[in-house]
Amino acid sequence: MKNSSPHSLQLAWYVVVRNWVVYRKDFLANISPTLADPALMMVALGMGLSPFVGEINGLSYAQYLAPGMVATTVLFSAFFESSYGFYVRMTFESVFKAMLTTPISVREVVIGEFIWGFIRTAMMGAGVGIVLLVMGLLPRPSALIYFPIIAGLLSVPLAAIGLLASALVRNINQFQTVYSFLIAPIYYLSGVFFPLDGHPILYTVAQISPFTHGVSLLQIAAWGDASPGRICYHVGVLLVSTVGLGLWANRQIFRKLTT
Repeated sequence: MKNSSPHSLQLAWYVVVRNWVVYRKDFLANISPTLADPALMMVALGMGLSPFVGEINGLSYAQYLAPGMVATTVLFSAFFESSYGFYVRMTFESVFKAMLTTPISVREVVIGEFIWGFIRTAMMGAGVGIVLLVMGLLPRPSALIYFPIIAGLLSVPLAAIGLLASALVRNINQFQTVYSFLIAPIYYLSGVFFPLDGHPILYTVAQISPFTHGVSLLQIAAWGDASPGRICYHVGVLLVSTVGLGLWANRQIFRKLTT
């Protein structure tokens, strides 16, 4: 069986290489939104609203928003690449159908997509972090060390959500429903724009989302005000989400690509 190959990771790496070759053809176009969007968001919301909002936990509103911009980049990069991007490669370009005629199996396709998402978002997390540092919005410059790691870790469960959407939608237009009723609430109600501490019910519900825990870890990296227990809690939830959603996505993609 192809799935029992001892070279499974190597085969998955071929999927990563294929995605990188395509990505680098329009490298500047691909990275421009990654760097420009957070900078514009910080100018429009952070610097624009800071005088009116005042301080949050001793931080200006711009400083409060800063780590959330890294999380935002990860969310949209991971989800859209593994939903719209994966769906197009699967349905219209038949990329995976061609791959499955080689020793590459469905499992290796999924693992390759996860590895690619991790590498891509890690680079983006580093890039956005540099932009925020240049803008003077990171109280702890050492956050640049942690941003790529957290971004990569966060990307996997978010990519799994995108893969699940790719496996379950009937046509490409249905991704709009997934975005409206799942991704948008995850984004806006995760602590990116305001603290959740003052809203007990919302805080409790938000703990279900892996994105919330990624936002918290990025904030901890940027501000440095958390206990080891809190860090372990957020990392633990992210790891559990990664395993659970990853296995579920693998099962659904297997059904989609083999039926």
